[in-house]
Amino acid sequence: MTEQPIIRSRGPRLSRKVTGIIILVAAILVVALFVFLLVGGPDEDALPTSLGFSLNSFFVWIGALNPLIQIPIVVVLFAAVVGVILLLIEYAPRPGRGYFWMRLAVCFLIPVLAFMVLRPYQNSVVYVVGIALLAGAILFFADYRAREGAGYVFQLIVFMAPAAILLLIGLIYPAISTFVKSFFDKTGTQFVWFDNYVWTFTNPYGFWSVINTLIWALLAPTIATAIGLVYAAFVDRARGEKFLKLWVFMPVAISFVGAGIIWKFVYDYRQGQQIGLLNAIITWFGGEPVGWLDAQPLINTFCLLAVFIWSQTGFAMVILSAAIKAVPIDQHEAAQLDGASALQRFFNVTIPGIRSSLIVVLTTITIAALKVYDIVAVMTGGRSNSSVLGFEMVNQQQRFQSYGHSSALAVVLFLFVLPLIIYNVVQMRKQKEIR
Repeated sequence: MTEQPIIRSRGPRLSRKVTGIIILVAAILVVALFVFLLVGGPDEDALPTSLGFSLNSFFVWIGALNPLIQIPIVVVLFAAVVGVILLLIEYAPRPGRGYFWMRLAVCFLIPVLAFMVLRPYQNSVVYVVGIALLAGAILFFADYRAREGAGYVFQLIVFMAPAAILLLIGLIYPAISTFVKSFFDKTGTQFVWFDNYVWTFTNPYGFWSVINTLIWALLAPTIATAIGLVYAAFVDRARGEKFLKLWVFMPVAISFVGAGIIWKFVYDYRQGQQIGLLNAIITWFGGEPVGWLDAQPLINTFCLLAVFIWSQTGFAMVILSAAIKAVPIDQHEAAQLDGASALQRFFNVTIPGIRSSLIVVLTTITIAALKVYDIVAVMTGGRSNSSVLGFEMVNQQQRFQSYGHSSALAVVLFLFVLPLIIYNVVQMRKQKEIR
């Protein structure tokens, strides 16, 4: 007689709604404990409670080593972390009592180690243990109740954890921290409500940063895209097309710092003999040299804007040239047979055919214009009301140590960029639905 396998009952199965409610409540508790941990801060009178090391102490230690020693240590640690992750992914979905206890131990051990390494505050051990236990319980419960079987959710989360952690540490946490700091004074200790935002739109530093940023965002993509589009249309299928495109595309390969240095010599102003190309031409015709980078109002801003347009026109030209070549030739032939002129074919056939590429180029250049820093830093340093949000944000933090003003400028810059991101996402979804 063959032995029948023993089937162990997992007890009454909870519905998906009840399971979701339990996980949601536990997640809310985790977030609450995490907020208390962040706002609590260390207690100097409490006894030290940590693992004896942290990421901060590790970076301090490895920073004091010779670079030739740092490289193999980082490589070995990275390989070890990747090896552990791959090992857990491989063995997570396997059935058996041993693998069950392995998943249970990992669900509780890794969160405890992670929080203790990241936040070894003297009075944070209660919060750390509480967060770790709740996070482990959520992971284990969701994995145990998964319809696909135990180990599926665990495997999925372990696989996604590295990217999610990097996203959390490098993007989400800084964004939230910046938003919170924008409501505090320059020291980050006193709550000042919207004073930093009022400063942004009333103080000359903040006001001109906003005005100049809007000018950059409106003019830079429009002019660069228009010049790139016209040039791409003129040289399309012309003799020496590749050579003609090369000259316009070359500035794209130059960094903004390099472009700023080059054009700083073009705008150079001094008494006596001029070494700046623009002033040399003016004086050669009998005119007086002009301090272009200090000329106000807005003249210096347009001079800086010309550098950015010069460096972005090649990018627009390459993308739009490829899009123009993708427009079906039979559409042009049909329009030509209908008696349409070259200009009419350009506006009625070519432009509608490259609409999606135009949107990509315009939004890409606009976002680059909104966050520009290098050109302003190299050429003017923000003097003479030429600053932009990207530069002034760093200037307020590094030069004046005003974290409140810097954070407010960063939030305003984010609000300027946000509509473009939303518009791009909407357009991508529409194109996906059409396909």
